[in-house]
Amino acid sequence: MLLVDSHCHFDCLDYQRLHKKVDNMLAKAKLHDVGYVLAVSNTLLDYKSMVQFIGVRNDIAFSCGVHPLNLKDRFNYSELRTLAAEEQAIALGETGLDYFYNKHNLDLQKISFRKHIRIARDLNKPVIVHTRNAHSDTLAILREENAQDCGGVLHCFTEDRVTARALLDLGFYISFSGIITFSNAKKVRDVAYYVPLDRMLVETDSPYLAPVPHRGKQNQPAYVRNIAEYIAELKGISLEDFAEATTHNFSCLFNINF
Repeated sequence: MLLVDSHCHFDCLDYQRLHKKVDNMLAKAKLHDVGYVLAVSNTLLDYKSMVQFIGVRNDIAFSCGVHPLNLKDRFNYSELRTLAAEEQAIALGETGLDYFYNKHNLDLQKISFRKHIRIARDLNKPVIVHTRNAHSDTLAILREENAQDCGGVLHCFTEDRVTARALLDLGFYISFSGIITFSNAKKVRDVAYYVPLDRMLVETDSPYLAPVPHRGKQNQPAYVRNIAEYIAELKGISLEDFAEATTHNFSCLFNINF
């Protein structure tokens, strides 16, 4: 059985006290059948640092992008394109819109989001999308920029069924994090029950949002197993079938062969 953590912020994990080094962290993950991880960047410097720190491996891939909450330090879109074109970068992102924490730079967020999608289309690589309090604008920009041409995923999904339906209509995947195990996440569970298995991914969003029974701890790729077990039970299928489906989905979206 192979589980994939489709969204992890590798550079934010604690390698001093918890994991010592990358191999140690991945060994813990593999003990729980989590054998592949997508390392997602928040800035271009994060991306370059992660590639240098982790190196080329057959169990980690990278996504290159600038998070909407990290736009105060201006960056060069030409450099984004150059870095995202590298072989180890299998996606653009994470990108998107966040109107919860940042309301003063909405125009800049929209410009950055559009630029990421356009580069993704040019490179034929999918986009990893973040949205918070911005689902209407997020969907509008995805449609206007023809994001269905490159495809992508709405990561750490917390929206409603209507938003999920719109994303599915665009050909997007929907990824669920440890939030689904929280007691106050009924809306997310309802959407997970609704989303077809062949359009679903699973993630930790490490080091954030550790699932039950690990709440309060720093999240890590090993815990994707807890999330997978929870969703498999919710959908009434075996963990093995859930792992097979979501790993296949990851392979199809990101053009990875396992």
